[in-house]
Amino acid sequence: MGKWSRAELEEAFEHYQSEVRRASALGDWNLFADLFTDDATYIEHVYGQFHGREEIRTWITRTMSSFPGSSMPAFPMKWHVIDEDRGWIVCDVINRMTDPGDGSVHEASNISILHYAGGNQFSYEEDVYNPMSFMSMVTAWGDRARELDTLPPEGAAWFASMRA
Repeated sequence: MGKWSRAELEEAFEHYQSEVRRASALGDWNLFADLFTDDATYIEHVYGQFHGREEIRTWITRTMSSFPGSSMPAFPMKWHVIDEDRGWIVCDVINRMTDPGDGSVHEASNISILHYAGGNQFSYEEDVYNPMSFMSMVTAWGDRARELDTLPPEGAAWFASMRA
């Protein structure tokens, strides 16, 4: 038997998801950073490793307030599993772009590994995904948004910088 009950782990994961939805809706990614302990580690395979809640805060607020993060309002969970003995949660997170204007859905998933630390906080997160699949999804979304004349100026600048 692990340190935390399955019920506590399920509740903590629901809280995590609820805070992600709130952070996205409010555009306040500080709420996400507050899900982590002061000494947490966050590993993001493209952006790097972040040590401590404040490094996580700096990274997540910058990343989600600029394109393409700023055009990604939803992160539904496809599935999750709980390892009660370790206090770990592994989940498949869908990173969904805004509707470009025609109802089409553009999304890519990543596997997140969370280590629970108690008190609705996590001491570790690692996001694992294929960056090329993610880039293909964002590019397809951008192409469609450009066709529909809904591509935000920040998105147009980002795509221009990628071609330079």
